[in-house]
Order: sequence, then C-alpha cells, then structure tokens
Amino acid sequence: MKIILAGGGTGGHTFPLIAVLRQIKKHSLNVVDFLYLGPKDKFTHHFFKKEGIETSFCMAGKIRRYGGISTFFKNMGDVLFIIPIGILQAFVKIFFYAPDIIFSKGGYGSLPVVIAGALLGVPIVMHESDVIPGQANKLLSSFAFKIYVAFKEKDVSYFPLKKMMSVGNPIRETILNGSQNKAKEIFKLNFKKPTVVVLGGSQGSTRINELIIQIAPEMLKFFEVIHQTGYEDFEKVKKYTSALIPKELKSDYHVYPFFTEEEMQNVYAASDLIVARAGAGTIFEISAVGRPSILIPLPESAQDHQLKNALTYAKLTESALVIEEKNLTPNFFLAELKNMFQFKNIAELGKKAKQFGVPNSAEIIAKDIIKFLEL
Repeated sequence: MKIILAGGGTGGHTFPLIAVLRQIKKHSLNVVDFLYLGPKDKFTHHFFKKEGIETSFCMAGKIRRYGGISTFFKNMGDVLFIIPIGILQAFVKIFFYAPDIIFSKGGYGSLPVVIAGALLGVPIVMHESDVIPGQANKLLSSFAFKIYVAFKEKDVSYFPLKKMMSVGNPIRETILNGSQNKAKEIFKLNFKKPTVVVLGGSQGSTRINELIIQIAPEMLKFFEVIHQTGYEDFEKVKKYTSALIPKELKSDYHVYPFFTEEEMQNVYAASDLIVARAGAGTIFEISAVGRPSILIPLPESAQDHQLKNALTYAKLTESALVIEEKNLTPNFFLAELKNMFQFKNIAELGKKAKQFGVPNSAEIIAKDIIKFLEL
C-alpha cells in the first residue's frame, strides 16, 4: 500500500501526520510505503527523515490577507504562476508514485497535492484541526470523501455533516510518557515553586517572548519557568533575561529554542500550567497531558481561528484562561497567572482538561484509513 502525506510546513501539520503514520505502521498487516509531498521546508524534511519517510517537494503559493500593493502582486504571482506550477509538479510525482490514498493535514502546502491527486482520481481524506477551517481546507473539502475533524461536528463550521467524523487531533503518543524525575535531570529543575511552561510553537512567538522578558524578574519570585522561544528569538531572549534576572533567581529560569520529542514529553510532565498560543495541535496536547493553561491566540491567524479554538476549548473544559493579545499587558498577565494558582484548584483544572482530549485520535484515523485500503 502507498500513502501520500500532505500538509504545510509547521509543527501543527507535521506532528499529526507523523502520529498517524506511526499508527498505520503499527496496525497495518500489510507493508505500507509513505511519501511526504509538499512545500520545501527544512523543519518538515528533518522530522520525516527521522521517521525514515521519503520527502518530495512541490511549489505551493498562498493568499496573503494583509493589505498593500506589494501583497496584491505577490498574491497574483502565486495564483497565476506558483500554484499552477506546484499542481503540475505534484501531478507528475503522484502519477509516477501511484498512491492508494492521499491523507492531507491541510494548509496552503496541501493545495497542489490534493488538486493534482483529485485530477488523477486518487481517493483523498483530510483532517481539520480548527473550529473554523482555513481557506485551503474549505476549497479542498470538495475533493475529499471523508473529513476528520478535531472538535465536535456541531462546533465545526462549513463542511457537510455527512463527510465529517469527529476524532480529536492526532498527537504523538510519546508525549504522554514523560516523568518529573527525567525532567528534573534534563532541565536541572528545582521543583521548589510551581512550574510554568511557556510555549511559542514550532516557530516561536516574538510577542510572548517579549512579555516574558519584561516580567521574568517578578515572575520568577513565584514560579519556576521553562521557556521555549523558537530559534529566531533564542539568543535575544537569553541575552536580555540573563541581564535582567537577579542572580538568586537564575536557576529557576530555563530557556530553550526548541524541544526534541523526548524533551517535550518531559516538559509536559514537569509543568503545573502551560502558557501557549491556541493552535489546535497545542490545545489537544495540553488536554492529553491534563494541564490547565493560559491561551494567547495569534491575532493574525486565518479567520481568527485561534481565538475561536481557544474560546471553544475554554468553554467546554473550564480549564483554560484566554487572554487576547490586545489585553496582554505585563501586569495583567502576571496578575492573572498568580490568581490561577491562588484561587483555582490547579489539579482539578488539569482533570477537566484531560476529559476533553482524544488521546487515541491518531489510532482512530489510522484504523479508518487501513480499513478503507483493505476493502
């Protein structure tokens, strides 16, 4: 059996694809050959290479939603040239690879692959993580015979109900296997204060990083902090926090550009509360490990889907505080963080978070794909 995996080049697309392919390998009685096809991206290539999966690339344009004359011409160039070329490249590669099915995680990177696959008559299934689907998935949904959705069908807008199957968001099951002892060893943790983990996502978040720089000296009086900055901001954050944090508090601050899979599972195990953006992948991982959270939606996210994700999750679980970036002042954030520990039962919030997730989401999708392929 041959399966093409398609999606954009961020952790929100790559990690769910990896979670599903691992489960297909685990549960299929037949030999399965995988190919990742999408835009060229070092991040994606690195993680699929670690899985022993071949990667192939095609051009993928996108429609930018911010204004300006330069944006208009970039969009026109992508629509008239980049996307058609990408579809042609994907068409040739799919034709010669001859897959049995295409599993798309969505995003602009999946557009040429799904369109080319549809033109060649390849069966297509896709997964939508967000409450409000992105433009790419809205367009591509007409080509898919089944659409797996992370949230409940009634909460997801746009897709036909008959196509949808609510399965949660695929997570790598390894993230559930961390331990506090291992975390203490890896990150040199003190565990004398509550541990707050700040995650910027696979690409980091400059505005969250700048917030932590401003409040670090005060924040560390009450909390031990593990801070993932992204590679771009790491040196800047490290430099400023090193200068600002008093000597007696430095051992409570642990800053990293990115976490490996082993590190990530132990970061989650060490955490008492998680501060993060509101991508669906992050939300469902937070839920799976059963931790309360402060979610700061990315205001530029397409269709404001991160805010909708966060509000839906917070309403359903009562385990998360949502702070919009326009309200994200240092004093307000720090006050809300302290209030959560002072006036809330953190352990109880964690239990509520855990009830929301579908830890075996990747297995559900994998078994469904295998069932189709073995018919």
